[in-house]
Amino acid sequence: MRRRDFLGGTAAALLSTGVLGSLAACGNSGPGGGEQLQLWALQDAEYQKVLKPAIDAYNSGAENKIQFTTYVNDAYKQKLQVAMGSPQAPDVFFNWGGGNLAQFVKAGQVVDLTDRTADLSAAFLPSVLSVGQVDGRQYALPMNGIQPVILYYHKGVFAAAGLQPPKTYDQLLAVVDALKAKGVTPIALPGSQGWTELMYLEYLLDRVGGPDKFAAIAAGGAGAWSDPAVVRAATMCQELAKRGAFGANFASINYDNSGASKLFATGKAAMFLMGSWEYSTQLTNNPAFVKDGKLGWLPFPTVADGAGDPTAVVGNPSNYYSVSASSKHADTAVDFLKRTLTSESYVQGLIAAGQVPAVKGVETKLAGTPGAEFTTFTYQLVSGASSFTQSWDQALPPSVGSELLTNLQKLFLSQLTPAEFVAAMGKAR
Repeated sequence: MRRRDFLGGTAAALLSTGVLGSLAACGNSGPGGGEQLQLWALQDAEYQKVLKPAIDAYNSGAENKIQFTTYVNDAYKQKLQVAMGSPQAPDVFFNWGGGNLAQFVKAGQVVDLTDRTADLSAAFLPSVLSVGQVDGRQYALPMNGIQPVILYYHKGVFAAAGLQPPKTYDQLLAVVDALKAKGVTPIALPGSQGWTELMYLEYLLDRVGGPDKFAAIAAGGAGAWSDPAVVRAATMCQELAKRGAFGANFASINYDNSGASKLFATGKAAMFLMGSWEYSTQLTNNPAFVKDGKLGWLPFPTVADGAGDPTAVVGNPSNYYSVSASSKHADTAVDFLKRTLTSESYVQGLIAAGQVPAVKGVETKLAGTPGAEFTTFTYQLVSGASSFTQSWDQALPPSVGSELLTNLQKLFLSQLTPAEFVAAMGKAR
């Protein structure tokens, strides 16, 4: 599935139906004189199996009941933009954290949860929790699984070539050259979609300059795009493409039709940089590749002279729940989040749905579950991360994110120099 809207594996199928508007609400107002609280989120059949029992359990003992309503992605974004700040705003609303959340916070439309949920916040992984913060205050709490970007490799191809998976960037370049010499595409890249290329720029900037470099960009800092670390990371991206790391036809390869995933699984490409959802994609589309033990994974390589922390990760930290400032029942909404998001039943429900919760200490719960080796790796990667940078095109305003992806494709195709790329992005609004 496309990593942008990642509630669960069925989200893409639901979106592809083209259905607009909301599903039937999953919660009920119940008997008595209590009022309904509205909780809005994206459609996802698997996640609804997790949330509906939690809502039913809460409603059974609450005077004011939670009503759960879901929307397809684009319709949700439009409806939320219109509703926030009005009497029609939901009491609890799904969001992506980062820039998506910050716009509502700056408009005074979100409850500050810092003091209200201090004990609950302590239960989450810090690197994930921080994406729900604005100016150091907590406005959103993680409500589903983590999805970092991971470097996958084909164990069979590496073994046949006598190579070891790269732990440093210099080793990655050497592996690229060795694989090219053997007629194997080093890295599968679905370059017809800019968001797949963005992962390289995100990681390379983090390794070269650290997370503060993108934080300055996201904050609209003057000259942030022209920072030498950004120029260097952009240069490294273009040099990878020129070196032949992605083959000659990467611009025509698509992710949504599993083109890149198939190239990788069949050994025509040796590596693949993609979100943690790729494991499920491979298990569904190429089960033998996974079950035969040929799928390997590792963190993105370190850069020897980089200022960034090598434990840092990028990708989708989580999705989040926030409480509307206009809610008449904010206390009840906060109480629902506190009783639900780290409860045993909720966390187990996420794991049963194939997700890796953003909650501390779940290794023992992951053990023995399907894919435990991979999910445990994913959990440990994030739990040990010094920072978790959100995908840039989610963290930036939509217009800037769109221009970023367009310019990034031109950068990889050498239609823009690195200097021209950062200059163009410096003008994006």
